[in-house]
Amino acid sequence: MLPSQLSSGDVIADRRADYAKMLAESGEPASAAELMEQALELTPRWAAGWFTLANYREKACDLPGAIVALNEVLALDDRDVFGARLKLAALGGAEMPDRPPSLYVERLFDDYADRFETSLVEKLGYSVPGKLAALIAETADIPKHFRLAVDLGCGTGLFGPEVRTRVDRLEGYDLSKGMLAKAAEKHVYDHLGQADLSLEPDLSGLFDAGMAPCRADLITAADVLMYLGNLQAVLTIVRKLSADDAIFAFSVEDAQQPHGFVLRDSLRFAHSEGYVREMLADHGFVVRDLARSVIRMDGGKPVHGILFITSKSA
Repeated sequence: MLPSQLSSGDVIADRRADYAKMLAESGEPASAAELMEQALELTPRWAAGWFTLANYREKACDLPGAIVALNEVLALDDRDVFGARLKLAALGGAEMPDRPPSLYVERLFDDYADRFETSLVEKLGYSVPGKLAALIAETADIPKHFRLAVDLGCGTGLFGPEVRTRVDRLEGYDLSKGMLAKAAEKHVYDHLGQADLSLEPDLSGLFDAGMAPCRADLITAADVLMYLGNLQAVLTIVRKLSADDAIFAFSVEDAQQPHGFVLRDSLRFAHSEGYVREMLADHGFVVRDLARSVIRMDGGKPVHGILFITSKSA
């Protein structure tokens, strides 16, 4: 359920919020913001309402007002289920966080699961799974068949069919239970489980219930790392998960700058090639191949990415 659809618990406030939504959809965000302000006078502790007001104010080019509303969201919701801190950073109202709140990401993709493939593949031209699988197959001097592959952030399982014939066992992990349910419908994974890639390895869910470390000779993360700014935690997990000489294949959005990572207006992170190489080296991975490519469209514009094929040093 989207924030704008969450009830305030007050019939009149909800009615004004509904009218505000109609105004926003008809291209009148300033008028929509005025109605949301009236709704919030009735229900001042409605976090979802403040978040919706922030969106309307932003669209009406009232950035200071949007920042005020987002700070109200954080005051009411310390778990930050709406990702208000990310939005604040994107608007210049807070420092850039290292990563989004896990609860925000989980809820985002639970809400998105039913329409994910239609939206991403058919409308936005998402192409990472096929391109990443092809790059794995084409990279010289790496295995063409794997004993155990782990698909991190597997989502609805788009990458699974691309690699299934080249692996003996395929595990998929995602933070969103809704996404995992969709992945299960494809019947290509031998095991699916919930995992949080922003946590330390022993808390991530990847080593629960007898799942041993150093078990995978192929690890993939297609269109996942853009939801993690600092890659320290996920690379620590990948290192622990990898057998010696394991292949780690993944994509990032290309920051198109020499160093570091940036938070974009999409609330996704983009990483520079230099930053990724540095983090890989720190965790014992060597880049075997990479390719730059358009990975999807966003707002009618191409999103540029970098696909990496790396291996763990023995």
